[in-house]
Amino acid sequence: MTDPILALTDARLTLQGNAGPVDILKGISLTITRGETVGLIGPSGSGKSSLLMLMGGLERATGGSVLALGQDLTAMDEDALARFRRGNMGVVFQSFHLIPTMTALENVALPMELANLTDAYARAEAELASVGLGPRMNHYPSQLSGGEQQRVALARAAAPRPAILLADEPTGNLDGVNGQAIMDLLFGLRDRHGATLVLVTHAPELADRCDRVIRLADGRLAPDPKAEPKAGLKAAAE
Repeated sequence: MTDPILALTDARLTLQGNAGPVDILKGISLTITRGETVGLIGPSGSGKSSLLMLMGGLERATGGSVLALGQDLTAMDEDALARFRRGNMGVVFQSFHLIPTMTALENVALPMELANLTDAYARAEAELASVGLGPRMNHYPSQLSGGEQQRVALARAAAPRPAILLADEPTGNLDGVNGQAIMDLLFGLRDRHGATLVLVTHAPELADRCDRVIRLADGRLAPDPKAEPKAGLKAAAE
């Protein structure tokens, strides 16, 4: 049996709103195995992005537990979480979050420099070349198209060779052609680096490429006849 790389048990997220506490996630229990590709789907406001943020330690669960690579993210302080993410996770957002005053090469190399990797720039160059941006690596974000900026974001996430790759609507800001190219690159990076991939998407064609699809509704896991795991892959859901 494959070891779980992500395991959530009764994970909850409650945030304070103007009118009082708001329950965003209401007891999520699931396991994701090493090397699996999982799509998170559901209507807007169902908690998809919040669940992804819990998995990445970018939001702290207010109840239950969130384990990544056997480590309890809910027990870590912010510094420990940052170090854990830096060494084990890559995150891609719908908005590219590139530093505008840095070139594509510098944007990709920066997280690895912060991790004191001596080959940060060599890795950054190789990763940018792999996503088709070798000739553009010295350009600034303002000189790149939206599709090119998302390629830089993908290269930045993948260059440190993370065990877990998280993507939140990675094609949401792109047209059909660029969206398809990013899909292909995302799964290519998964295959090349062997990372576990979890992605939030509204795109059926992207969800269809995943090993398993998990549907959320109103902060809970929801059954969906079109979202069954493929043979050999199991999820524990409360």
